[in-house]
Amino acid sequence: MQLNSNEIEKILPHRYPFLLVDRITDYEPGKWAKGYKCVSANEQQFCGHFPGRHVMPGVLILEALAQVGAVAILTDPEAAGQLVFFGGVKNARFKAKVEPGDILELECELINRRGPLGIGKGVAKVNGKVAAMAELSFAIGE
Repeated sequence: MQLNSNEIEKILPHRYPFLLVDRITDYEPGKWAKGYKCVSANEQQFCGHFPGRHVMPGVLILEALAQVGAVAILTDPEAAGQLVFFGGVKNARFKAKVEPGDILELECELINRRGPLGIGKGVAKVNGKVAAMAELSFAIGE
């Protein structure tokens, strides 16, 4: 199952410049999602990060992973129409720079969920190589 940007906007409340997922390539509601972001030099963060040496900020890579995880959560009919809030980040590791022109491959698997709280395991890759990974905790609310 795939979702394009218009379909993603029906699920996530994020909008430009903070919608960081261009396409969902596959997902299982309530379990996992995979997608990608096409990184472009035209994005606002590259005005200051860093002039003359554009590198995508790690915190935005984590946010993109969290948004893919939120798609996995919010496609579950029990959570549809709610908001997913970041609860925390654990064991974040950054292995490679992400630069304009890269296609950031995003995967988030929900590994633990109790009621409105849970944890997702996220991995971001470029050309099949790990760029970042983290455990992301979340809370579902209104």
